[in-house]
Amino acid sequence: MCGITGIFDTRGASEMSRELLHRMNETQFHRGPDEGGLHLEPGVALGHRRLSIIDLSSGQQPLFNEDGSVVVVFNGEIYNFQELVPELEALGHVFRTHSDTEVIVHAWEAWGEACVARFRGMFAFALWDRNQGTLFVVRDRFGVKPLYYAFLDSGEFIFGSELKALMAHPGLGRAIDPCAVEEYFAYGYVPEPRTIFKGCSKLPPGFTLTLKRGQATAQPKQYWDMPFTPVQVTDEAGAMDELVERLKDSVRLRMIADVPLGAFLSGGVDSSAVVAMMATQSETPVNTCSIGFDDPAFNEIEFAQQVADRYHTQHHVETVAADDFGLVDKLANVYDEPYADSSALPTYRVCELARKHVKVALSGDGGDEHFAGYRRYRWFRYEERMRAVMPLALRRPLFGVLGKLYPKADWAPKVFRAKTTFEALARDTVEGYFHGVSLLSDAQRKQLFAPAFKRELQGYQAVEVLRRHATASPTDDPLSLVQYLDMKTYLVGDILTKVDRASMAHALEVREPLLDHELMGWVSGLPTDLKLHGTEGKYLLKKAMEPYLPNDVLYRKKMGFSVPLAAWFRGPLAATIRSVVLGERLASTGLFNQGFLREVVEAHQSGRRDYSVILWTVLMFDAFLAQVLGMDASDRAAA
Repeated sequence: MCGITGIFDTRGASEMSRELLHRMNETQFHRGPDEGGLHLEPGVALGHRRLSIIDLSSGQQPLFNEDGSVVVVFNGEIYNFQELVPELEALGHVFRTHSDTEVIVHAWEAWGEACVARFRGMFAFALWDRNQGTLFVVRDRFGVKPLYYAFLDSGEFIFGSELKALMAHPGLGRAIDPCAVEEYFAYGYVPEPRTIFKGCSKLPPGFTLTLKRGQATAQPKQYWDMPFTPVQVTDEAGAMDELVERLKDSVRLRMIADVPLGAFLSGGVDSSAVVAMMATQSETPVNTCSIGFDDPAFNEIEFAQQVADRYHTQHHVETVAADDFGLVDKLANVYDEPYADSSALPTYRVCELARKHVKVALSGDGGDEHFAGYRRYRWFRYEERMRAVMPLALRRPLFGVLGKLYPKADWAPKVFRAKTTFEALARDTVEGYFHGVSLLSDAQRKQLFAPAFKRELQGYQAVEVLRRHATASPTDDPLSLVQYLDMKTYLVGDILTKVDRASMAHALEVREPLLDHELMGWVSGLPTDLKLHGTEGKYLLKKAMEPYLPNDVLYRKKMGFSVPLAAWFRGPLAATIRSVVLGERLASTGLFNQGFLREVVEAHQSGRRDYSVILWTVLMFDAFLAQVLGMDASDRAAA
């Protein structure tokens, strides 16, 4: 795992600044503290920070082909590189290292842009071919590894693994994108391809970008999408066996490393399944790491311990106090953009723990999206059945009125919280799903934003992100559609971003066996009833894991990786949240309705309503302004 960065002169072959490239590269030192490398030639500058995992002695980057005409900087792992080496050698290519990185330069020479279709792994890389005058930039299929880029007014194209590398370039503008603000307060992150800054983008998962010298700009090109090609299943037991074999293969590939390796073990189905598959293929005890909480409402440690005991793992546990909010001020610098998933706090802690014992950790990320594990999928299916029997023209007025009249009941069990359901039923499929996943509803965002800022949005609404992906969806099955929407937004923008930044902050490589494109391409085509079976999510995965995991782990209520925000904002952080949310820095931006912010603080701290999600989202936006933009209370955010 590494950090990459670079500068490309699209207009010609200007002299590149070594000092500037070094400065951009060193902003990502945490991603690769083992080694750093730079390559400069007229019009091209490539930087790399290395976290040594495979071929420790000779895998340095930037890495070249035989004659030095092709050079690559690479972040990630090509898990099937050992299979590709003999094929490339048969074509006449000579390997000088045992690194997966070298496969990339020779695969480019052999297959050109189509080389990415041959790679099985997680990766972001930039490859310069001097003879063709071409810069080729790539991001893996699921977006496990990040890639930011911008075309500057100077004619330079700049890129990096993290936004902070681009921010080190004086030509990058800092003007905030109003649409990104709208999206952030809806999703809790800024979805691909947008970033918080105008003129700066993320390369979407499964896309490449090819730049030619003399060509001022270029458009990303998609090379892969989730297929959803139907899989014929005649025997449920046979499907279970095939899933186990495919999962074992994916885990086996991700156990290749020349450094200590382990796994996260939360006590949930996904991480437990990964640990079980590791243990059945390992000759030595697996290293496992768990974070516990001293608040029993958030603690899953007993379930993780059951799995650790069953497989005799080398289990490492640390307990996080319920008042562990000391990381709040660090998060903005870790994530660069506004980021509002509070589970980033325990994720940071479990990565910190893992790095004490291993350099590579396997995780269970991706299981909920692909196997339909989220509870919201169950509620969506109920709502979709109602949409199917009643046209929108009838539903919108009927359920719209009911949604307005029905009282808000945050305190009640979900089955009694009909207001949200009524509001969802008054919408079409995509809009209804968006309503269910939004951190702040349409109505709340309208109240949150100042009139002048709403005019600046010119009617733009964050639901358009989902509509764009829905238009491109390869499936029209309703459940598969919303899984696809989550893969394109929540999985990459929230889950994978959270894990990448938290792990890289500790120079820890995290690998995701449940995000193997061959495994999940097959899973995508399974009948949806094998994913969400009645009310049971992850049905096939759970059935397949019954011989490997305790029923307590497989069939207990999903808990999640949460922190007690509501209690913090009424207790130890009450004064902090009041001073920040009602403070001069947020007020000076001109983005927010100060009256609504005051109402939210008063209602939450009095106990009348639980507005902890809104407060946390605003708090993290303020932290971005203060720590990333360096704004004090008297400044105004660029817009």
